[in-house]
Amino acid sequence: MARVTVEDCVEQITNRFELVSLAAQRAKSISCGSPITIERDNDKNAVVALREIAAKNLDIPQLREELIGSLQTRNKIDFVEDENLHAESQETISDEIDISDENALIFDDEDNLNFEENAFDDNITEEDLTKL
Repeated sequence: MARVTVEDCVEQITNRFELVSLAAQRAKSISCGSPITIERDNDKNAVVALREIAAKNLDIPQLREELIGSLQTRNKIDFVEDENLHAESQETISDEIDISDENALIFDDEDNLNFEENAFDDNITEEDLTKL
């Protein structure tokens, strides 16, 4: 069994932080049941992931996408669904409220209003002003 070092993998992925992150993502997918592309040789998942990277058996851009997707809390699909949900709720609200019905309710009883005859008397006398 040959030992895998980071130096064997740096040729594939030059940034060591990215290398470790991608290897950890691959190790997680192996733990979840993803098939491995090399012989296990009684190695742990992290070592198998590094050996796969060194052997150039993995699609690195695809592995990057998986890593990014696992770190995101919301996907683009979630944003689109949220926007559609907001638009749908606005349409539902506007459908439920019919302005013509509202105006009918407000002004429906206008003819039945009973006003006192002198309530709107425009003739104000000086006597009325002194009372104020």
